[in-house]
Amino acid sequence: MSNDPSAWADPAPTALLVLADGTVIEGFGLGATGQAVGEVCFNTAMTGYEEILTDPSYAGQIITFTFPHIGNVGTNEEDIETVNMAATPGACGVILHAAVTRPSNYRATRHLDAWLKARSIVGLGGIDTRALTGLIRTKGMPNAVIAHAPDGRFDLDALKAEAAGWPGLVGMDLVPRVTSGQRFTWDETEWVWGKGYGRMENPDLHVVAIDYGIKRNILRLLAGIGAKVTVVPATTAAEDILALKPDGVFLSNGPGDPAATGAYAVPVIKSVVETGLPTFGICLGHQMLGIALGGTTQKMHQGHHGANHPVKDLDTGKVEITSMNHGFAVDRGSLPGNVKETHVSLFDGSNCGLALTDRPVFSVQYHPEASPGPRDSHYLFQRFAGLMRDRKRA
Repeated sequence: MSNDPSAWADPAPTALLVLADGTVIEGFGLGATGQAVGEVCFNTAMTGYEEILTDPSYAGQIITFTFPHIGNVGTNEEDIETVNMAATPGACGVILHAAVTRPSNYRATRHLDAWLKARSIVGLGGIDTRALTGLIRTKGMPNAVIAHAPDGRFDLDALKAEAAGWPGLVGMDLVPRVTSGQRFTWDETEWVWGKGYGRMENPDLHVVAIDYGIKRNILRLLAGIGAKVTVVPATTAAEDILALKPDGVFLSNGPGDPAATGAYAVPVIKSVVETGLPTFGICLGHQMLGIALGGTTQKMHQGHHGANHPVKDLDTGKVEITSMNHGFAVDRGSLPGNVKETHVSLFDGSNCGLALTDRPVFSVQYHPEASPGPRDSHYLFQRFAGLMRDRKRA
């Protein structure tokens, strides 16, 4: 037994989470050094941490994983969800409970720590994530700064001031951070065991996807229904979209306040809907479609983030287990008479889907592409394809 008192000292923290109310949570740093400011949410998924961290919908957010063993299968270059593989939109910070183990999966190419560094994501580990999750459930999603300094030196007053001064996601348009800078086409299809990703070689449909922060697996599933996919930036005018002569228009997921992004996106969506083109929206696209149809959105207390959210289809009575990531929701009471609510959350009863009664237009709040899963909602892409083919035959 050592007589050196320093041998008994607790190791100095190398990472902090500083909440807007001044609360300081100490832990051990991983990933990128430096600091990032954002809204802290919790995610209940047990798998798919790489896909979650690279989902552009998480821009401006710091993710607390409730599952303790994150990083145990490593990372690879195939599961990244940002369209531009070199870009880093997505979560700005990550909070874990347990130390990251060596990668155990044959597909792994890098340890999570090295991968986080390469993608400029600040990490904090070794804290009681259950306690932090409980705080979020009680008080809502706090604004905070996550900071990592290997030498353990922090300007605490400056971090507290930055956390308290950040305005939060309400009223914030984050889509310019994540949308594509130019139009492009997509033909890659889903990953198949032993084969990898495929290619759509003979499409019979043409979908224009408006990119508010679109994920690669959404594009794969759109290609998989037999569509040539043309992706356009979020600020593309309705005339330019219609000039491409699509069979249908897809409104993608994305980050931030739908009312803020809707200032320029909603008029475009209205114009598309008025043409009678089949239109399918998810997540942010669903929320802005709701606004375009006459509804409103509201900020949620703790949001929905995870891969195990039960949603009821009001048409069939079936329950889907879904992947979700949203902090805003459509207010069902604000929807006009020609808009039907199609899906509801069985966690809190919030709106999770809508459809027009007089046009081939529908949307859902969750992520039906759900990479890595669950796949309960893949049928929605086939529904979209059916609407487009019906219109072509008419």
